[in-house]
Amino acid sequence: MMKLFDVLSYYHDPVSLKQLALETGLHPSTAHRILGAMAVSGFVERADPGTYRLGIRLLELGNLVKSRINIRDSALPLMQQLHQKIGESVNLGVRQGDEIVYVERTSSGRSSVRVVHLVGARAPLHVTAVGKLYLVEDGAQKIKEYVKRTGLPSFTPTSITTLAALEKELDRVRRHGVAFDNEEIEQGLRCIAAPVRDDTGELVAGLSVSAPAERHNPDWAAIVRATADAISTAIGYVKPSK
Repeated sequence: MMKLFDVLSYYHDPVSLKQLALETGLHPSTAHRILGAMAVSGFVERADPGTYRLGIRLLELGNLVKSRINIRDSALPLMQQLHQKIGESVNLGVRQGDEIVYVERTSSGRSSVRVVHLVGARAPLHVTAVGKLYLVEDGAQKIKEYVKRTGLPSFTPTSITTLAALEKELDRVRRHGVAFDNEEIEQGLRCIAAPVRDDTGELVAGLSVSAPAERHNPDWAAIVRATADAISTAIGYVKPSK
């Protein structure tokens, strides 16, 4: 059965019984019998006489598996590995409206600067590295709507407070594939974030490393991005081929 699944998955169009038997090494009568049982269960569908393709039941099961994938469970082991390499706090944030909510965190235990990144804490999009990732996804019109809706409140002297400054910052994020928070939500705290995407390519979380300004290292960007990519792969994302 698994051989038949594998062969059927290679083809977009229905496959003949003869071809399936040839490629699986099964006797045609054996392949026909197994395919009949698979068709009854909805795992394959008969197309034209003597041809088969994958069935809708597989889509149903795939959606069920997808619904059970917990981003936090997939991310945590990789977050811990990143934490061990860098020695600073690693955070996982998701968007809720105009804010980022931090849903997982590995604490460095080395800093008293940890107000913003406690699990469950919230922060506006425009002053957080993870939030900037989401704003980039929004596009120009929605960014303007965000600015009008929120007024871009300031939290520190380096907070972004104008549309022009925000657009310039988001252009930087697009070019580099990572986002930075330069003490914009809390003085003394800097952050680097990279996107986590699901099997559809949608941005579903942001992975970030936060550290006191004196320990912050912009060279962490590459390893943060690599870890975010690994989390994306773990939840089904396949990077488009160039």
